[in-house]
Amino acid sequence: MSSERQRPRRLRSAHSNLSAHGEPWVWLTAGSLALAIAMITGLLCFIAIRGAATFWPVPLELVELADGRKVLGEVTGRQTAVQPGRDAPEQAARRLVRTANFEFTGNHYEWIDESAITATTLPEWATAVDRLEGGRFHGFPLRLMHGEEVVAAGAEGVWEEFERIHPAARERFRAARSIDKHDRGVLQRRLRAARLDVVQAGLSSGLESPQRAESVKRESEVIAAVELEEKILDQKTASLRAQNAGWGVEFETPGGEKTILPLDSIVRAWQPNRLSLASKAQLYGARWGEFLADDPREANSAGGVFPAIWGTIAMTLIMAVFVAPFGVLAALYLREYATRGPVTAAVRIAINNLAGVPSIVYGAFGLGFFCYVLGAGIDGVFFRPSLIADNQPTFGTGGLLWASLTLALLTLPVVIVATEEALSAVPNSMREGSYACGASKWQTIRRIVLPRALPGIMTGLILAMARGAGEVAPLMLVGVKKIALDLPIDGTFPFVHPEREFMHLAYLIYDVGFQSPNSEAAKPMVFTITFLLVAIIALLNLTAIWIRSRLQRRYVAQQF
Repeated sequence: MSSERQRPRRLRSAHSNLSAHGEPWVWLTAGSLALAIAMITGLLCFIAIRGAATFWPVPLELVELADGRKVLGEVTGRQTAVQPGRDAPEQAARRLVRTANFEFTGNHYEWIDESAITATTLPEWATAVDRLEGGRFHGFPLRLMHGEEVVAAGAEGVWEEFERIHPAARERFRAARSIDKHDRGVLQRRLRAARLDVVQAGLSSGLESPQRAESVKRESEVIAAVELEEKILDQKTASLRAQNAGWGVEFETPGGEKTILPLDSIVRAWQPNRLSLASKAQLYGARWGEFLADDPREANSAGGVFPAIWGTIAMTLIMAVFVAPFGVLAALYLREYATRGPVTAAVRIAINNLAGVPSIVYGAFGLGFFCYVLGAGIDGVFFRPSLIADNQPTFGTGGLLWASLTLALLTLPVVIVATEEALSAVPNSMREGSYACGASKWQTIRRIVLPRALPGIMTGLILAMARGAGEVAPLMLVGVKKIALDLPIDGTFPFVHPEREFMHLAYLIYDVGFQSPNSEAAKPMVFTITFLLVAIIALLNLTAIWIRSRLQRRYVAQQF
């Protein structure tokens, strides 16, 4: 009989193997989350800093070069370039200067080697001018002219007189432009409505009918009234423009060229080297105000983006109005009513697959179905006079409505999936309790299930709005336009005209960034428009999140 004792089994420490307890995976997942947050935060901060800094006034530097040239402009970038040398590559520093004055220099920006610079100064009276046409201008004020009369001379006198009379000149210019844009537009719509009434009367009653003759008579009366009103508008605009005629500011460029800029063509002028911090902040706010409230100009690379802001918000809200009920109803049927089977499974697979379809495919579908089929059918039934009189489709082309419906289809799978998850999260005990109290299935869904699923439904709607507001490819086919200064809205019923084309911030980013003739000037505008688009999407999402939080406080506490 062996007396050998069995050696006791050696127990391993509970902390000897970290992988058995999952600690490495905890660190890995936490690190991945931290990396993702850092990347997103860094991107948003980069966009915010570059976008918000666009309108801050930068000093104007007068750079004297070794070849005798003088360049006046804003330094927008610095770079160290590698150049080939005799023995080894050499590093040469250079700066990017926004020279402006395209009519004299032939370019808006110029790279200048630091080795070629002999002196750099900050002239006190160096002036930057934003013009309606021609881009930025940099120069020194010489004289303020009214025709051949010299009203003020010398930089200081010219600037004081300019600051006094320029606001009134700009106000007269805006008043004349408003008359041309809005008042004359109303008259043109009246003429078109009268012409369409004649065509409609001819279609309905015949070309020789008394109804058509009456319509022709009314059209003649409208034409006479419009002509009278146009004469009044002509007098108003002629008076406004006559007060601005002849006024101009003579500037001298660093190269010695002299030019007179019409006073009403100067959008804004400032002398950055003389501005205090408070003046810079005031100018910064004024430029942001113009950017948010004015129309674009200079091929969308200058001016404001108000039409694009309006179009983005309107399209996103209309899309949400369409996608929310259809997505919720589809999810309700799949989750609460449909029985499990191959058809339901196939529908769910199709919904998941639709979420991965490229957005341009939705754009092609929207163009083919909404515009060419549905829109053309609507035109043929309800807008035949417009087709005959103008040979222009009303709903048979891209517009705000078709763009919203196309993006509603694109984001529909997101809403359906999120709504299904929210419905499945409602405890069955609440349904059973409702049935036990005698409620029907629809009463249970309406009063018990839907209210408690609303926070999850709002989450799906938030995701849909975030994706839809940033889409570009479908909009290029179904309604977005490079320039659409007239908003799809006026004072007549139904106020919003969904058949009209519109501008969109996401498409504006593409257009300014890749289609602008002045690529360097477009860079800061791209960041600014991107910053604005992100801010608008965040504002819409925060509003939806606030509604969701209120719903959660109201219903989640009642769950058991």
